[in-house]
This record gives sequence, structure tokens and C-alpha cells, in this order.
Amino acid sequence: MSLLGGHQAMLPFALQMGLEDLTQEYADLTEKIVHGMDNLSSLREEEIIVGVTPKEAVYQEDKVTLYRFEPKVKKTLSVPLLIVYALVNRPFMVDLQEGRSLVANLLSLGLDVYLIDWGYPTRSDRWLTLDDYINGYINNCVDFLRDHYELDKINLLGVCQGGTFSLCYSSLYPEKVQNLITMVAPVNFDMPNTLLNARGGCTLGPEAIDVDLMVEALGNIPGDYLNIEFLMLKPLQLGYQKYLDLPEIMGSRDKLLNFLRMEKWIFDSPDQAGETYRQFLKDFYQENKLIKGEVMIGDSRVDLSNITMPVLNLYAEKDHLVPPSSSLALEEYISSEDYTAKSFPVGHIGMYVSGKVQRDLPPTIVDWLKVRE
Repeated sequence: MSLLGGHQAMLPFALQMGLEDLTQEYADLTEKIVHGMDNLSSLREEEIIVGVTPKEAVYQEDKVTLYRFEPKVKKTLSVPLLIVYALVNRPFMVDLQEGRSLVANLLSLGLDVYLIDWGYPTRSDRWLTLDDYINGYINNCVDFLRDHYELDKINLLGVCQGGTFSLCYSSLYPEKVQNLITMVAPVNFDMPNTLLNARGGCTLGPEAIDVDLMVEALGNIPGDYLNIEFLMLKPLQLGYQKYLDLPEIMGSRDKLLNFLRMEKWIFDSPDQAGETYRQFLKDFYQENKLIKGEVMIGDSRVDLSNITMPVLNLYAEKDHLVPPSSSLALEEYISSEDYTAKSFPVGHIGMYVSGKVQRDLPPTIVDWLKVRE
């Protein structure tokens, strides 16, 4: 038999093996989907819970609510911690679920934790400005805590855009902030290699996006628009791949619940007050005024050199929304002599849900605060 003839003889066997493997893979996939559909059909909306830690509303103003989380230990640090989240998405990513909750871990380590929930802006909120959010809502929540605890200063933790807000607030009211923590917070917005910054206009300015026309046409900026914008930054990973992986996830009820919690958080996107969105896009993304000392909040100018209190700057090494260089720029512009930067080897969302980060991040925050009580 020739060598060629041998290969011809082997070909049907190889083809048969390939078809058998393919058939088995198809059968396995079908079984996973059928089992997954059983899991999916048995789930109820009330089981997909985010924001699991018990909390109490202690102050309300317009659509804004200040929550206090139920303490877990008898002896807490004497100065409360106020978390300021971004206006985009809901703030309960910091309290996503049992075992993956920054809030719960901070409580277990003895912090007294409060959180500002911005609520859902409606058409009547279209004219809210950064002045309303920073000189109004944030300042009123801080003053509530100062009065309640009879303190001159409280601790502030600003997350993402909330970190930028917290920087503005600490610049305007340094006498009210004892310690400032920023987490994945953008500072230098001139990041042309980052898609979010480029889309916002850090390189092209108004030519990238005519925010004036958008606000005048829409009033408030729809949350769905912002969601699509974020998803399009990683269209394959966030728009397709996670759903292609779904059959592998659906077979486990716990994994399926985790997946649906994330989906619920991602697509629970409040609209953005038009005037606030206008100023944030123009002043921060398109003109990079924060590091230039040119941002005006009401009648006051934000000067980052006014920040003299201790600062802990937390950032994600693989962040595609807020690149490390944007966050790390902070040290150059503040006047604090007590500045600490700490990185974690994850992406933006990993700062909230990564098991390793949940193990290491809360002690980092609490240990840093303890020596500055």
C-alpha cells in the first residue's frame, strides 16, 4: 500500500472521530442549555437582589437619599465614612451581593458607613447643575453628618465620577474633610488613547460630540444612551462574548444569579440631568479644566492645591474607563503632604467584584484611616 493510499484509508476514520467529537459536544451543549433554561425559568425577579446590606434612610432632599448602613461591630471608628458614587448607574455596585460587598467588608472592619443615592432624575431635574450636586446635595449630606456626630470633619470616599466630585468638594470645603479617599477617579481627562475620553472630546473637543445640541434636543441624557456608549468601548467582550459564555454559566444557579445581578446593575441606568451632563462633558472631558484650576462650581473656583488633608488614591491597573495615568495625575496638583497611591491588578469593575480585591481593598482603606483618626 502506498503512503498516499494509507492516508486515504485513515481519512474516513479521522472524519468519523471528528464527527463523533462534534456530536458529543453538541449533545453536551444541548444538555447545558436545557438545564440552564430550567434554572432560568425557576428564578424570580425578587431573587436577583443587589444592595444586600441592611441600611436606613437618614436624610432626604429632592430625589437624593443619604443611607446609613447597619453597623456590624460595636466599636467603630469615631469618624464616619461617606461614599460618593458616580451619577452613572446605581451606587449599589459597592454592595452588590453577599461575599462581594465593599460596604459589608468595611462594616466588618469597624467603619461607620454612609452612602449617597442620587435617585432617578426626571424632566423636572433637567436644570440641575454641578453646583446643585456639589455645593448643594453633597454639602448638605456632609453637614448632616457633621451635626449628627458633632464633628468638624468627616471622611470622604469618592468612586469614579464621584471621586472627581469629591475632589471638587474637598477643594471647596477643605475644612469639612478629615481624610479623602478616591477610587478609580478621573483627574487628568486628556487621555487620547482611552476610548471613553476620546469619545467625550478630550482630543477633538466639541467636534467629537456637540453636547450643547444634545442637551437642547433631549433635555436629560437618557441612561440607555450612556449604557450603549460604555458597551461600545468593548463591543466584543461586553456585547457578545459574555452571552456566548452564558450556556456555561446557566448550568449553575449561583453563577446564573451572579450574572443576572451584574446585568441588572449594568442596565439600571438613571438619566443624567442635562445641565450637569453639559458642564461635566465640556469642562472636564473637552477642556480638561480640573487640573488647570478653571472649573467653576457656582461662584467658586476649584483649585486642587486647596486639598491639604491626607489622600488615599486607589486605582485599577487594567482600567479601560479611567486609565491609571489619569488617576495618578492627582499627586501633581494637590498640596497634601500625606499622599498614598495603591493599585490593584484588575479592571474598572474588578475593583468592586474581584475576590482578591474584596480581600485586600477594605483592610487597605481601614488601616489607612485608623492611623489618621
